[in-house]
Amino acid sequence: MEKLMPRRILFGDPAYADVKISRDGKFISWLAPFEDVVNIWLAPVDDILAARPLTRTKGRPIDLHWWMPDGGHILFVNDENGDENFHLFAVAPNTGNLRDLTPLPGIRVNNVAFSPDAPGRLVAWINDRDPRWHDLHEIDLTTGVRKLVWENTQNFNDVGVDWQLQARYAHSTTPDGGTQFWRIDGGEAAAWISAAFEDKLTTWPINFNRAGTHLYMRTSVGRDTSALARVDWRDRSETIISESPRGDFAGLITNPQTGEVDAAFIESARREVTYATPEIAADLDMIQERFGGLEFDVKSQTADNLQWIVQTLSPEQPSVFYRLDRVARSLSEIFTARPALKSYRLAPMQAIEAKARDGLNLVSYLTLPAGVHGARPPQALPMVLVVHGGPWARDSYGFRADHQWLADRGYAVLSVNYRGSTGFGKAFIAASEKEHAQKIHDDLIDMVNWTIDEGVADKEKVAVFGASYGGLASFVGATFTPDVFCCSVPVVGITNLQTLIESIPPYWSGFAEFMYRSYGDPRTPEGRALLAERSPINRVDNIRKPMLIFHGANDVRCKVSESDTIVAAMQSKNIPVTYVVYPDEGHGFRKEPNRLAYRALAEVFLARQLGGACEPMGRDLEGSSHEFRAGGECLDEILEQKIRSGRPSVTR
Repeated sequence: MEKLMPRRILFGDPAYADVKISRDGKFISWLAPFEDVVNIWLAPVDDILAARPLTRTKGRPIDLHWWMPDGGHILFVNDENGDENFHLFAVAPNTGNLRDLTPLPGIRVNNVAFSPDAPGRLVAWINDRDPRWHDLHEIDLTTGVRKLVWENTQNFNDVGVDWQLQARYAHSTTPDGGTQFWRIDGGEAAAWISAAFEDKLTTWPINFNRAGTHLYMRTSVGRDTSALARVDWRDRSETIISESPRGDFAGLITNPQTGEVDAAFIESARREVTYATPEIAADLDMIQERFGGLEFDVKSQTADNLQWIVQTLSPEQPSVFYRLDRVARSLSEIFTARPALKSYRLAPMQAIEAKARDGLNLVSYLTLPAGVHGARPPQALPMVLVVHGGPWARDSYGFRADHQWLADRGYAVLSVNYRGSTGFGKAFIAASEKEHAQKIHDDLIDMVNWTIDEGVADKEKVAVFGASYGGLASFVGATFTPDVFCCSVPVVGITNLQTLIESIPPYWSGFAEFMYRSYGDPRTPEGRALLAERSPINRVDNIRKPMLIFHGANDVRCKVSESDTIVAAMQSKNIPVTYVVYPDEGHGFRKEPNRLAYRALAEVFLARQLGGACEPMGRDLEGSSHEFRAGGECLDEILEQKIRSGRPSVTR
């Protein structure tokens, strides 16, 4: 049999990630492991072999990093054990000197702004005065001194700044869950634009141009799909730069010298360029021609805009990073995120559009094992429905390690952009209001039935697997539609909608009214009744199929008590359950040993329930903090490897 794709090369730390170029174009930086923890690496742009680790942190892996405009520092944020109390760190590229710029207990840095017009300083949003609201602090990078520059006593959700790091706009949530935008002139805030509840997630400011005369803004006010608008700050007139009925505005390329927009993207089933200035149109054409029409993203630019770092977005290969020289008209490959995957055959992804039972159009993504030739398998396959979180997020076309992993084990893999997902217009989001465990779940069931009718999925062997809101969907699948799924894998999921809303982190206070209107208002009898009706914890008696639950003990979004309570209820009723908790993780599993153990345990569970292939455990439990808090007797079976390890044939 053909060798299985190792979990370690799919879910271990990537060899290269978050590649950036310094503003002067002299250095390339990226994230990669150093002594088993993801750190920042640095190399001269013309001598990658001279790379060295710039940071040598031992705790949490670093996820993202940013160059200061003068090149004197690189910034990143990190928390402890998944508590989401992010601190801001700065490291000097020339010395490696690393400093915590926000050494305050129990705070969260929510945002950071810096500009070439404010050398040596930045603004950080910090909630040290009141954990619910973030004030703006200016930080001097030479001395580390912090200075309060905007005290958020008006309880704004966010305050935006211009290139001089001066507060210029803000927004707050209205009592009906909508948004009130504010202009800030001379330090005084005045009401500006009112956006309805339906526009909440599709309308917000992006950035000022360098001159401070115009603000770029994403807006769905007066339209369904969000557009990119350029707002004249003096007379408040609005010019639409990019819009499409096919999907929401999804990103832009900004000129680093002027702050003006050079290109804009939309994303429906696929990502596409909808606007480009003549100055970069030829560059975008060259990129698309070189990549054969693959989607791409511009990750970083030099100050003179003559060099870019470009990243490909393809389902059949992990990210590849290139350096574009706009003068020489050359595009040179620098790194492949996961080079070990080059020797394996990856599966293509299909973008599917089908109708929900009420006529709503659903964009989904289907991946079949790489050995399947054509859009449908010769025989129905066991299938895993992988449900995205949010719910106000989306699945996209591109490389998915989870899709490749499950397809490699012989499963069909389906991800559905159910109502409430972003990218498809505000009406699509609004259609999810108070439809948790109802029409949102119907969308998932409708697409599962579509795969069954198309001969893709074996009706008796469909699993549901998801994290965060996807974890809620997995619990809902087991309790509201127990005959549809043969097993469920909820990860950092929700079981009680009322406790979810009542225990949101304090810095989500400005989002509370939107949550109440979306889910149900716990302050009213009617709202509490609705939340109870839609909560899986109140339907435990319906659980009839095997369940494997994962959670991080330090989760502040979906607290571990969400899983604790349903496990206790299942045990009280003698319903079998396996429950795994990571004491050093939060809302997801960032540490490589924990991530590998999580996938390994899930793989054995799915192989047992669906009959797919299973890679031998090897070292994938080593170094993990996982604790079996229920169903631990299965560990012996896992270690004994009673699940077959070959890949089943799906091509006959």
